[in-house]
Amino acid sequence: MSDLGRTADGTPVTRLGLGCFYYGAPARTESISTIRRALDLGLNLLDTSDAYGAGDNERMVGEAVSGRRHAAFITTKFGWVLDSTGKPTHLDGSRAYIRRSCEASLNRLGTEYIDLYVAHRVDANVPIEETVGELGRLMDEGKIRAIGLSEAGPSTIKRAHKAVRLHALQTEYSLWSRDPEAELLPLCSRLGIPFIAYSPLGRGFLTGTVRAVADLAPDDYRRTNPRFESDNIGRNLALVEDLGRLGARMGYSPAQLAIAWLMSRPGHVYPIPSTRKLTHLEENVAAAGISLSPGQLDEIESAVPAAKVSGTRHPAEHMKTIGR
Repeated sequence: MSDLGRTADGTPVTRLGLGCFYYGAPARTESISTIRRALDLGLNLLDTSDAYGAGDNERMVGEAVSGRRHAAFITTKFGWVLDSTGKPTHLDGSRAYIRRSCEASLNRLGTEYIDLYVAHRVDANVPIEETVGELGRLMDEGKIRAIGLSEAGPSTIKRAHKAVRLHALQTEYSLWSRDPEAELLPLCSRLGIPFIAYSPLGRGFLTGTVRAVADLAPDDYRRTNPRFESDNIGRNLALVEDLGRLGARMGYSPAQLAIAWLMSRPGHVYPIPSTRKLTHLEENVAAAGISLSPGQLDEIESAVPAAKVSGTRHPAEHMKTIGR
């Protein structure tokens, strides 16, 4: 795999990024402070989407990087059409929708360009060549600087990359979501496409801080995730406890082990853990400097064997949009 590239000031994109998946007034001020602190620490890969908070996430990121845009590498995504409540209803990968979405994102981010523009999911009703073709035109116009897909299947990636060079694939990848290892990672390596791993901490579960459904707020989206349902969460918790014991013996938190393990993967894998808390950000940044021996890596994989994870990684309807 190749590198993601550089920021406008010429700094290479950091291997560790920050997933800016927050919304709501209570989290906004804290989230902006965390994004700014990430830049202070030298972390420059920031990931958001026009679907997060119905666009408010992009406004937040734009506010956070104001005056420092040149030092940030901003990834945002398009494709989900939202209803009046901000709920995603369907996908649109058409040329007209992409162009409208890009202009809206540029406006919300307060920037003249997007470093990496990603199709949030593949629209099965639009040929992928049409989707990436329009992204190529936006790139020629200087409105975006790189093109990516999220959760696309191997055949779609090949077709897209043949039509227009892809600069990144973003897909869920973590100790408890190992699917990309079968086909996607080898394919990206062969085509020279950097791999961005979202939810590298299993939506926070691999940190060990969620022990029961009751720990989640009533409106927490994870309550709809099968791996957090009451029938599965107990079985999955046993794996996290094993990871926690292993981390205590090695002198690291379970989150740090999960991130360090991902960064040891072959090629260039870019984890983008989400957090709005400064303490968690600094813990994650420290994990980027951990060097694990082959024996330690084996122990980590044995603590969280993918075959023992209970539940699919998204609800059934959402899973239908994955791997197209």
